[in-house]
Amino acid sequence: MTEALEAFRAEVRCWLQARLAGEFAELRGVTRQADHIEALRCWEAALGDAGLSCIGWPVAYGGGGASIAAQLVFAEEYAAATAPPRLGHLGVELLGPTLIAFGTEAQKQRLLPPIRRGQAIWCQGYSEPNAGSDLANVRTQARLLDGKWRVNGQKIWTSWGLWADRIFVLARSEAGRSGPAGLSFLLLDMNQPGVVRRPIRQMTGESEFAEVFFDDAEADEEDLVGVAGQGWTVAMALLGFERGVSTLVQQMHFANEFALLVEATRANGSARDPLIRQKIAEAWTGLQIMKFNALRLLSDTRSGELDGAALTSKLYWSRWHRGLGDLAMEILGVAGEVGIEGYSFGALADMHLQSRADTIYAGSSQIQRNIIAERGLGLPKEPRGAL
Repeated sequence: MTEALEAFRAEVRCWLQARLAGEFAELRGVTRQADHIEALRCWEAALGDAGLSCIGWPVAYGGGGASIAAQLVFAEEYAAATAPPRLGHLGVELLGPTLIAFGTEAQKQRLLPPIRRGQAIWCQGYSEPNAGSDLANVRTQARLLDGKWRVNGQKIWTSWGLWADRIFVLARSEAGRSGPAGLSFLLLDMNQPGVVRRPIRQMTGESEFAEVFFDDAEADEEDLVGVAGQGWTVAMALLGFERGVSTLVQQMHFANEFALLVEATRANGSARDPLIRQKIAEAWTGLQIMKFNALRLLSDTRSGELDGAALTSKLYWSRWHRGLGDLAMEILGVAGEVGIEGYSFGALADMHLQSRADTIYAGSSQIQRNIIAERGLGLPKEPRGAL
């Protein structure tokens, strides 16, 4: 840590402590977003005003131009302050860098400032009922008519779909094409007559996800990112950003969950069990491996692209997090199965329930192994279809 980084750490820590002890005290330690949407919107705006919303973006587009080390410092302090989950995460960490890489200058000037200021919350329109891990099977249709893209179809498991202002959508724009060919990457307003949102109730009782239906929903011609019919390239680049710096923030969140788990073992006496202590040590080791691998991969990045080793990260963290959820329930015992209030079971039990989906969403573990083999190691593709 250089003196400049330590000074930045002190600045971030001071700002977070002041805000989370003041006007945003209700957001400290929040894990259930649905009960605090308006406050979280205000929090995004406050981060933007302080220049802390998009510190990794280039200075030319309103970001801080922060190094990987500075972004790690921010992630560490953000987690240490038990600051709330970022409602603007998909815009800040995924769409913003994608627009900077693939968008026109007009798109950047129009769309990046509202993300940076916390005025536009985005959601992701990728998964469909028959196109989850097999994303190339997208069936949502997009046609350019009279200068407008008209979109028809359905998306599912849309994070923040109930609250977002806008959505980036992967849609099939060329009839008769299949697989990655003929797809386009479009930006749509969620608050228009052709868009219907329906909540998906989770095991935790929350509705963090939504189904989104498009019935002649419209996007302007200039809301196409990249080249028509070549949206797969843009979509895959966006997923690369998801595997990049944003993983540092995720891992700091995992560190907070791990700290809660350790606290629970001390509170109920299970810390005296040598097997539990061994499992906690193994969980801590896994957390450190994730951190150091992420830093190694990001430090080795050239020209903004991660190498093939980054393909292993999702498989690793999803299995680790599921294991942490299992360990949490082992430590809590029967107490973890008793509701605290209504359908709330507490932070650790909620983490266990949420972690069940980790090895499925954003590419199932089976698909991740195929990606590692085919793209990372150059092995022959898995046979598909009837044999």
